[in-house]
Amino acid sequence: MSDRLVHIRKDEAEADITIWKEALFAVDLLLLHTSPVYFGLGVPHGDRSGVVIIPGFLGTDRYLAQLWNWIGRIGYRAYFSGIGLNAECPNLLIRHRLNDTIEKALQDTGGKIHLIGHSLGGVIARSVAGQRPDDIASVITLGSPFRGTIAHRSILRAAEQVRIRILAEHGANVLPKCYTARCTCDFLDSLRHRVPASVMETAIYTLNDGVVDSRYCRTGNSGKDFVVPGTHIGLAFNSSVYRIIAQRLFQASQPR
Repeated sequence: MSDRLVHIRKDEAEADITIWKEALFAVDLLLLHTSPVYFGLGVPHGDRSGVVIIPGFLGTDRYLAQLWNWIGRIGYRAYFSGIGLNAECPNLLIRHRLNDTIEKALQDTGGKIHLIGHSLGGVIARSVAGQRPDDIASVITLGSPFRGTIAHRSILRAAEQVRIRILAEHGANVLPKCYTARCTCDFLDSLRHRVPASVMETAIYTLNDGVVDSRYCRTGNSGKDFVVPGTHIGLAFNSSVYRIIAQRLFQASQPR
């Protein structure tokens, strides 16, 4: 196997994790608002480059409003993804919605942009980085299982319902393997290759994840993987995550 290829599990499996702990995401949110990081204190500030944030499975841009506001507060131009509800073929979301947002950010800022994705949004972000590396400065994933769909059984059941709807809407003969790791579209093909060296890569995860198996959210490179306390949902509202994001965005903006 080429050293540029990444092994991705081609089966979906139930993770041995407890989802009830995700209710504690409210603690992450509360602690965020008491942290100096949230007010832009003690972290490096940006150069007004564009940052596009992408929501997770069954989520919309709305729940990432805290992150969007904070990114602007520390000196970047923040953009919501514009993909709507993240419950559609990722390939189509990228091609018909997310790419429009990226083009706008590129035009507004005149430079490469950064992508931040939560959960499935991070998987989408990595795929975009592989498809258009000349436009992307960095990609940051938050609890994103980009090496395999190993998740709590309730998430797998929800994903199967989305898959059934996609097949009914677009035709089973058109997208027969959509929403599985056996899909052959551009989305998954780009994930099978390592993120281009020109793109700074960051994978943030929590060992307390109650949604996906955190072992599949890591690159295996200690310089790119960052573990934080908290919940899967709470990664979008976690002060430790925000501190890492600020540091990595700043590093990605420096000459390399």
